[in-house]
Parts: sequence; C-alpha cells; structure tokens
Amino acid sequence: MNFRTILRNIISNPQVFLLKNLGVKQTIAKNTFWLAVAEGITRFLKLILIIYVARILGATEYGKFTFALAFVGLFAVFSDFGVSQITTRELAREKEKEKEFPDILSLKILLGLGSLGLILIGSFFITPDLTLREIIWILGVYTIISGFSGIIFAFFRARQKMEYESWTKILQALVITGAGFFILFNCPSAQNLSFGYLFAGSVALTSILSFFHFKVWRLKLGFNKDVWRNVLSMSWPLALAGIFGTIYNQTDSVMMGYWGQITQTGWYNAAYKIVGVTLIPAGLIGTSFYPVLSKFFKESKEKLQNAWDYYMESMVFLGIPIVVGGIALAPRIIDWIYDPSYFPSIFAFQILIIMAGISFLCQPLSQALVVSNQQKNLFWITLSGAIVNVILNLILIPKYSLYGAAATTVVTLLLLFFLLFRFALKFTPITPLNLKFLFSFIGAGLSSFPMYLAITQPTIYNLHILFSILIGAGIYAFCFAVFKIIINAFLRFP
Repeated sequence: MNFRTILRNIISNPQVFLLKNLGVKQTIAKNTFWLAVAEGITRFLKLILIIYVARILGATEYGKFTFALAFVGLFAVFSDFGVSQITTRELAREKEKEKEFPDILSLKILLGLGSLGLILIGSFFITPDLTLREIIWILGVYTIISGFSGIIFAFFRARQKMEYESWTKILQALVITGAGFFILFNCPSAQNLSFGYLFAGSVALTSILSFFHFKVWRLKLGFNKDVWRNVLSMSWPLALAGIFGTIYNQTDSVMMGYWGQITQTGWYNAAYKIVGVTLIPAGLIGTSFYPVLSKFFKESKEKLQNAWDYYMESMVFLGIPIVVGGIALAPRIIDWIYDPSYFPSIFAFQILIIMAGISFLCQPLSQALVVSNQQKNLFWITLSGAIVNVILNLILIPKYSLYGAAATTVVTLLLLFFLLFRFALKFTPITPLNLKFLFSFIGAGLSSFPMYLAITQPTIYNLHILFSILIGAGIYAFCFAVFKIIINAFLRFP
C-alpha cells in the first residue's frame, strides 16, 4: 500500500483506516497515529501537572516525590521480568499461542506481588524518614497496579490494535491530572500527590480489565508451570537487561537523594522530565514497528531490512534536530516551564538532551536484537552500561551533583550505542551501516545547521518559545525534504 492509497483511504473512510489493519504501512501508520494521540494527550496533561507540582511544592518537596518514584522504579522491573515484551513477540508470530495467555496473566500477578514485597523491604534501608518511606509504599502499589496493564497492552500490540491501549492511557492521564490538581489546590504535599497517582492507577486498571474481558478476550487465570517456565526462559535476559537499564536510568536520582541532595534531585528531574517528552516519538514509532519486525524476521530478511531502514531513518530524522534545538533553546524552555528557582536545571537539560539523541539511535538496534532472539546479548550490553553508570555516578555526583549525573547518563548511552551497533552487526540479519543510514544522518545534520542559525537569531530566539520551536522545525523539515529529493534523484532510494 503506497502513500497515495493510504491518503485516499484516510480521506474516503477515516473510521475504517483508523480502526482496521489494511496493510503493513497502513497498520504502522494507524498504530503510530493512535499511540501519538495517546502520548500527546497524556504527556501534555502530565507535563502541565508536573509544572504545577514543581511550582507549588517547590524543589525540595518535588525532590522527595521524584526520589521516591525513582527508588520504586528500581524494583518495578521485577513486576514484568520481560514477560510483556516476549508475549507481544510470540503472539505476533503465532496467534494460536493466545491460549497460553491465562497462564501468563497469573505469572504476571505473582511477579507483581514479589516486586511489591521487595519495594516494601527496600524502603527500610534507603531512608529513615517515615513520611518519605510512606510515599515509597504508596507509589510502589501504584507502580505495580499500573504495570499490570502492560500485559494487556502486550496482547493488544501482538494483534496490532494499539487504539485500545491509547484509550486506556488517555483515561489514566485524565484521572491523574484531575486528582493531582485537586490535591495541589486543596492539600498540597508529596504524600497526598502519591495517593492521587494510586487512585488514578486503580481506576485505569479497572477500566482496561473490564473492556478487555467484555470486548476482546474473556479473562481467566491458568497455572501451567510449563508455560511459566517457557516464558521465563525467554524473558529473563530481557528482565535483567531491564533491571540494569533501570539502574542507569534511576540510580542517579536515588544516589542524590540518599546523599541528601533532595533539592538537586528536584532540579535534575525537572530537566529530565522535559527530556522525557522529547523521547515520546521514539517510543511511539518503536512500539508500532516492534510487531512488524517480529513478523518479518520469520518471513523475509529483505522485508526485515527494509522495515528496519525505515525505522532507523525516522529516528535519525527526529533525533538530531531535537539535540541541536534543545541545546540552543534550553534557557527559554526551562524559564517558560518552571520559574527562576529552577535555572540550575538549564545546563543539566543541555547535557541530557544529548542523551535523548543517542537514545533515538539506540532503539532500532536494541529492537533488532530482540526480534532476532538475541535477548542474552542485550543483557550483557545493559549490564556493561549499568556498571559504568554506577561507577561514574559514585565518582561524579559527589563532585558535580546533578551535572555529574547528567554527564554520566550521556557517557552510558554512548557506550550502549557502540555495543548495540557491534552486536546488531554480528548477531542479527540487519545491516545497520548502509547508504540509507549514512545519507539520512548527513541530511539531518546539514538540515539542522540552518535551523540552528535561525533559532539563535534574537528576532526568533526572543519570540514565544513555541513559535521559536515551530519556526525551527519548519526550516529543518524543508531543508531535509530538499536534501532527500536531491539524494533520491541521484541514488534512487525508495
């Protein structure tokens, strides 16, 4: 299905196009659309909420909340143990494996209870502050409840019906935002905000389980230990990779909080939250491509390579201008979202935005390993990243606080990129370094240069930040399109 056919279907029958799977490109476009709608709405609502949380609670109280959330995140990975990702992969390849889903559900429940136990025990060792400990308990229950939705989403993704996942995420974001604002304006505190998150997670989980049971697939539990053993035998490398990935994502906030740098933790996470928003497109596109890549791995090496090239080109197209524009506009972004008390976040944001760009390039390589059944190699890669991250954080945070944590994150991602590239080249059918990738990278870099010159001019830089971003994006997109036309005319890329 070519672009003209897709466009004609959208115009003639948008309901069918947005709810039916009509072909590979259309299905990817449909799923990306729904995920984009959900992420756009949820991230926007949560960003607005976080802005008010940071402003009303202040850096110290906000630091308590983010420290507790980071600590919980270290253990939450045990509640999934890579099961959701393996479920999507296996069900996408063989639909008849859906009969094992009841056993997977029960396995997910047991993993969640075990993870919650670890969180409760760990809270007694990380802080003597009873209030902070209670926040950890509340957010621990919220995280486990929210995490259980992941196994339902895995089922939807295997069927490539991401619209169902999107509706649920929007509902959860609406409830979290409503509860959060009610708390902020009536009884503001980190502890009460945690209760708001717990309430929203409970409402969302109840809704998705009801919808799934009555509209998609009747819920029931199974206790087939052979299924558990088979799933865990495939998922444990992903689980350990997730654990070490969580370490290099969360350990910086946990260390700063443990060493009493609560305010600095607030500044650091204020920057990190915005950087997280820039990573939304990578997550949306990656989620849409994952089942397609899993399917093509079994069907055709040529189709797999073409789909992966398209995936990587999308990441390059988005990642490079985000880094360039983020560094240039960082002072304006922090000033607009927060207030002068958060200005120490500016330099941390400029460092972390480089990490975001590297993350865009890492994701296609990581997924190439997973769909090629190379979870064990992915585990070793993330283990290496976690070790380097912890060592550098131990050295740099005491000296440079949040800036040392940000620099450590960038170095860790660089290491991961080089390892992922090497392993993908050696252990997958993908050829990661090819002309399409090189010319996409060159085109994105060249197109970012006039964008940078434009947005750093005082007349554009001093506009409202949203106008500065839109002008920069428009200049970049135009230059990249011209570059693509010229290159395709000479090399005839599809």
